[in-house]
Amino acid sequence: MAGTMIFLSRVLRVVMLTLLIIQITVVTAPHSAVADARKRPQVDAAAPARRMLARLKVARPLSIRGYSHRRFQPRWAHHRGRCDVRETVLARSGQGVRRNAACHPVKGVWYSVYDGKSLRSAQQIDVDHVVPLAYAWRSGARRWSQARRRAFANDLTRPELVAVSHSANIAKGGQGPQSWRPSRRGYWCRYASSWITVKYHYRLFVTRKEKAALLNMLRTCRR
Repeated sequence: MAGTMIFLSRVLRVVMLTLLIIQITVVTAPHSAVADARKRPQVDAAAPARRMLARLKVARPLSIRGYSHRRFQPRWAHHRGRCDVRETVLARSGQGVRRNAACHPVKGVWYSVYDGKSLRSAQQIDVDHVVPLAYAWRSGARRWSQARRRAFANDLTRPELVAVSHSANIAKGGQGPQSWRPSRRGYWCRYASSWITVKYHYRLFVTRKEKAALLNMLRTCRR
């Protein structure tokens, strides 16, 4: 009998000790996770854009003399089948887009990233050049060949073409980030990164005020 009591007593002590260890683990685990999270290096989403911007030449803008939209884009370039570049951008940017036999979008929903508007008619949508053609001209494109300017105006690879509301596109015009920014502050990071990516790829220079404005917009990027 005494042996049984001793055995039961030992078992009880083991059970209580096990429960105590579990409680300590539950309490301390979240604190350890928080500590580990704090030790992890923060990812700077704007770092790649800042590095590219730092490599761009800073210079005064060139003259607008000689500029014409037709020097870049007499019309939208053909892309695939019956579709041109504009129709391709509209198709890839919208939801539930339907096109007719000529590739014109006749139905769909488009979200304008500049101002947050949701639009259901392609007539309300413009395809904006993130770096405006006239701005690119003054940033070095006036020295390009006609073929390079045309490639720039129809670039589907870089983030140069974006579907936005007609009103936002008109408000922007040919202005740079030092003069105009999307009304949606939440898009500033993406806008500045896209602008820099395009200029970096085409080796277009930036002005001092333009660079300062871009750096300011990059401060909105999440870390």
